[in-house]
Amino acid sequence: MSSGILRIVGWVVALLVGAFYGAAGTVAQAYRLGPVPLGLILATVGSAALLIALRVLTGDRINALAGGFGISAATYLFSQVGPGGSAIVSAPTPGTEWIPVVWTIVGPALMVFVAFWPDFSHLKQQPAVGTGANAAPATTAR
Repeated sequence: MSSGILRIVGWVVALLVGAFYGAAGTVAQAYRLGPVPLGLILATVGSAALLIALRVLTGDRINALAGGFGISAATYLFSQVGPGGSAIVSAPTPGTEWIPVVWTIVGPALMVFVAFWPDFSHLKQQPAVGTGANAAPATTAR
């Protein structure tokens, strides 16, 4: 198999895994434990971990974009209201209207943040001044 085909397969897998995370996050984002929006926190952390892993482990920005697009597409798809209302996402109550809005913004924001974060791996690491074999001994002022 050529390298190009393997990359495309990787993008499709990233899209599908992102869609899975997006679906799970869309269902779970409304869960609250007292005043704490635990579902939103867990969905955000899980989605961020997925996108960071896709970017770091593959070294490819397009994998992070594909995963983020999957998260966003699943969020959009499962948030639609049908003729009988939404069977998946419960209607927000007064005081919790902000939770679904935040979840709608989190997916695309994480995708952009992770995919377009600069790549610092090519920078050469410089030794700290005054370290190593040629370092002068530290002097104290009196």
